[in-house]
Amino acid sequence: MEIVANVLVGLVAVLHAYILVLEMFLWQKKPGRGLHGFAPELARTTAPLAANQGLYNGFLAAGLVWGLVAADPTGFRVRVFFLSCVVVAGVFGAVTANRRILFAQALPGALALAAVLAA
Repeated sequence: MEIVANVLVGLVAVLHAYILVLEMFLWQKKPGRGLHGFAPELARTTAPLAANQGLYNGFLAAGLVWGLVAADPTGFRVRVFFLSCVVVAGVFGAVTANRRILFAQALPGALALAAVLAA
């Protein structure tokens, strides 16, 4: 079960690294605009906000990687903390921005958190 949990944590970290790239570097290009269906002008004006969000997603990814490489009990605690942050951010995003975030961010984080706790 520990291997499954670590794989899920790794996948959530990769997801958040991908979100970082989309929001920080591709927001005004087709992949970033397609994420929310923004017109080029709206993508341009919201790019600084998206870059800020992307940076936070990068911190989540870095924390999850830290949790994977740190020895227990620190690694376990770090994984639980950052996965909890992912779930809270996903629920908040679903409530305030787009319901898809619940499935794209909160659900993978919750599954990984459940696996970590079960392991």
